[in-house]
This record gives sequence, C-alpha cells and structure tokens, in this order.
Amino acid sequence: MVFSSPVFLFVFLTSVYVLYRIIPSITAKNLLLLIFSLAFYTYGEPKALILMLISIEMNYWFGRAMKQENNYRKPVLVCAVTANLLMLGIFKYAGFGTEMLNRLPFLSISVPNIALPIGISFYTFQAMSYVIDAYKNPEYIQKSHFKLALYITFFPQLVAGPIVKYYDFVNQIEHRIHTPKQTAKGIRRFIIGLSKKLLIANTMAAAADYVYGLDTADLSVPLSWLGAVSYLFQIYFDFSGYSDMAIGLGMMFGFRFKENFNYPYISQSIQEFWRRWHISVSTWFKEYLYIPLGGNRKGKVRTAFNKLAVFFCTGLWHGASLNFIVWGLINGAFMMLESYRIINTEKWLKPFRHIYALFVTVLAFVFFRADNLSSAFEFIKHMFYGLGNSESTAMFMSQITPMYLIMLILAIVFSMPVMHNIRKKAGIKRKVKTYEACTYVISLVLLGLCIITLSSASYNPFIYFRF
Repeated sequence: MVFSSPVFLFVFLTSVYVLYRIIPSITAKNLLLLIFSLAFYTYGEPKALILMLISIEMNYWFGRAMKQENNYRKPVLVCAVTANLLMLGIFKYAGFGTEMLNRLPFLSISVPNIALPIGISFYTFQAMSYVIDAYKNPEYIQKSHFKLALYITFFPQLVAGPIVKYYDFVNQIEHRIHTPKQTAKGIRRFIIGLSKKLLIANTMAAAADYVYGLDTADLSVPLSWLGAVSYLFQIYFDFSGYSDMAIGLGMMFGFRFKENFNYPYISQSIQEFWRRWHISVSTWFKEYLYIPLGGNRKGKVRTAFNKLAVFFCTGLWHGASLNFIVWGLINGAFMMLESYRIINTEKWLKPFRHIYALFVTVLAFVFFRADNLSSAFEFIKHMFYGLGNSESTAMFMSQITPMYLIMLILAIVFSMPVMHNIRKKAGIKRKVKTYEACTYVISLVLLGLCIITLSSASYNPFIYFRF
C-alpha cells in the first residue's frame, strides 16, 4: 500500500485515525496501531508477513537473553546480529552473491530466484537497533512481544523509513501527548510530503525514466544532463516526501520521529551532504558500525578503512548491485579526500564549493539510477561528449514541457531552505500566527491539487520501496 494512493488516503488512514481517536486507553490505541500496521504490510506483501513475524520473535528472544545477569551477553549479541544479517543476506543478496561467484573460472552455480520482501532493509535495521541497544543498556530489554512488534511494524516508517532507533521510540509507546495542534501539524507535514511526491517527484521521474530508457547511442549532452538532473530532484523529492509523510503520520498518532533530510543540495562538501542526506541511515551506520569499528580513534589508516567499510555497506544496503557499491564508494572516497584535505574546499569560494558538491552528487547518482555499470559509464561519457542530432534535439524538447519547467523551478526553490527562512523572519517580526495560517491554507490547496493528480495518475511507487 502506497501513501500516495486513494486506498491509503481515503480508506486505510481515515479508518485507523478515526478509531484511534475514539479509543480511550493508550494500550488499546497501541493494539489498534499494531493491527493496522500488520494489515498495511499484508496488503502489499502477504507472503512476506511470515518473515517479518519471524524477525520480531527471533529478536524478542535475543533481547530477553541480554539480561544483566547473563554472562553470555556478548555471544548472544553476535548471534543476534549474525542472524539478522543472514536473513537479510538470503532474501536480498543471495542472487547477487551467486552471480558474483559465477564470475570465477570453472564455477557455475544456479542463481536462486528469491523475491525481495518490501521494507526488509528498514525493519531488519530497526530490529538490530533493538538488540544492540538492549546489549548496551539492559534497561531497554523489552518484555512485551506486543510493544516490540509495534516498534518494528509501525506502518508510517515500516517499508521506507526513516529508520527509527529503538531508544528514540521505546518511551513513546506508553507516554506520548496528543494535541489538536500537533495533529494539525502532522496533517500539514503529510500533505507537504504528498505534494513533493505527486507533483514534483513524479514529474521529474517521467523525464528521468524517458532519458534513462533510451539507448545510449541516442544520448546527447543536453539529453544526458536532463536525465541526470531530473533524477537528482526525483530521488530527493521522492524520498524526502516519503519521510515527510512518515513524520507527519507519526505526529498524528503522538509519535515524534527525527528529521531524515536537511536540505542536502545546499551542501558545500560531500561530508556536509552526508550530514544532511538520509540522516537516519547515515547515523545508524555511524553509531552501530563506524564507532564499533574504532571510528577515528585508531590512526589515519584504520580511520580510512572504517570510512570505506561504512560506505561500502551503505551502498550495498541500498541494493544488491555493483552500481550501488560503486555509488557508496564514490561518496566514501570523496569524504576521505576532504577529511585529509587533499580536496580542501575551505579555501574555495562558496559558489565553487556548492558547485563541486552538486557535481559529485549528480555523477554519483548516475550509478544509483543506471541499470548496470557499463550503462552508467556510457551515460556519464555522453554527459560530456556527444553533439547529438535533430532527432536527439527533438527528444530533448519533447520533455521540456511547461509542467516540467514549472516543477523544475519549484524543485530548485524548495530544495533550498526557503520556507525555513520565511518562518524564521516571521518569528522575528512576531508574525508566526499569520505564517502558520498561510501554510495551512496552502496545504489545503496542495491537497486539492494532489487529489486531482491522483484521479489521473498511474501507479508510481516510491524509489526506496525496492530497498
């Protein structure tokens, strides 16, 4: 079930929210959320529900084994992490791993055809967050199957994040505040995310899919850049839109999730980009992988290894493909070059720092989007070489529609902290109430546009559903 679908908006969300407001006790509310969360996942992946339930039960008992008096807590943790990674590896990487092995001489193994369960990367990482937090602090050991299941399955962030760490969630299960103001803010945040997805991301997706679907021989410099820039904005507004909707839904039910994006395209270095992009996954890897590996405490060589390991895993987490690994390593390599001052952006003028960060990001995302490595390299080659002909010019012009240009301008504007700055000025001038009223009116207009778009739009899932 997709957040940007009529079934979710007018049936699922309406039903769960009305019932949630009617039910008086927090325990009953939590039970309702768990039931609807399981129904939400079952609607899209009925067969994969069993796997998720196994993950919940497995991690529940691993957590219980972390109690203080147990002398085998560390071996239990190793077993828990291994079991989670093994489950993720079998269902996400078995086919990819077999293909890589088959590249070795004299080796031919049948490639398993295993369907990828929706959201397995996200809920597996949340489950691992629980067992690791329980190991660090036995106070986090959850004695209730029901509460752990709610944490792992909570539908707003179940299938595409943001990844919510257990220690950020656990206290909200029994203690959270519902106010009309918070609900209104949640609805507004949800509408903003819905608008990002339906109005901007889907328009950019049409152009990006068209260009990336062409034979590389048909590409010219303008066409290639059109595809690359369109995908740059598609993936940002698609994923940040989903995160906005998840955060908004959480607020509607009394939960507070941390921000997942902080205007990454205003970054002036790749290091800054990763402090602003997909914050939940980057902080997860930092806290649960980079720091345990030693972080930057064991010398420059070890620090370099740790950073490359993190970005290798970050790329691999996104998908079972060499493309994602290369994308991760590109980001990791530039972060290392910056951290060792081989690329010292601090000495550059601000516009050049910004151009540099965006340029690297655009090129890296080509590997993220292309079907394979050879296609990615060909695509990048055509971004800098290829005059094209009248046919390629016609292809380019066919995508530069008035709607595309409008949404491109909006994408550029709203990838910068425009609204944040307006609100900041409104706060200084004590016009916050006027600003808030205007944002709610704009939200209603955006909701109307989204409903009109939904009535004629085809199915277009979120990019991160495949991770």
